[in-house]
Amino acid sequence: MEFLSNTNIQLYLLAYVVGSIPFGFILAKVIGKVDIKKEGSGNIGATNVLRVLKERQSKLAKKLSISTLILDVSKGVLVLLIAKFMGASQEVLWGVAVFAVIGHCFSIFLLGEGGKGVATGLGVLLFMIPIPAIIGIVFWAISAKVLKISSMSSLLGLLALVVSSFLMYPDMAHSPIVIIAFIILYKHSDNIYRLISGEEARIEHSKSFI
Repeated sequence: MEFLSNTNIQLYLLAYVVGSIPFGFILAKVIGKVDIKKEGSGNIGATNVLRVLKERQSKLAKKLSISTLILDVSKGVLVLLIAKFMGASQEVLWGVAVFAVIGHCFSIFLLGEGGKGVATGLGVLLFMIPIPAIIGIVFWAISAKVLKISSMSSLLGLLALVVSSFLMYPDMAHSPIVIIAFIILYKHSDNIYRLISGEEARIEHSKSFI
């Protein structure tokens, strides 16, 4: 058990467990009385919370979707703050960021299922590389307003973030960013297929959430 006594390993495990907390599923189930894993796209993120609850309990839809978004963004940041307070190196912080996204996308509480990773990825990247993350948010917001397709908006924002990080920090090791981006792309594989085939759903008459 010496392995588990290593502080860095403990931080990675904490990041994975906290990242695994399926806030969208919990809020929709406890407050909205609906299982979003069995409704809409089946995703546990803010967009599906909004989509499903808008049909069932419209008064709760926006509140719960915004709450889901904030909590999913914040959970990786929380562990990063703990790690930084403990004096973790930049490399360890990046490891924490990656494990938080892995936790969200492959949650231990949902037996390996999870969300798309965009909100949690955004949170950790805002913490680690704030300016490229803000650029990504701007691209996401513009795309969401114009296209009204949540998945495409998220992917365009992710692309803008990755490209701007390479341009702004050419000497930085980008492997953690690439890993996070790859995980998010993998979790969007069904969306990408539907985008190519022209079958991806739009978010109409409401905001498109990550």
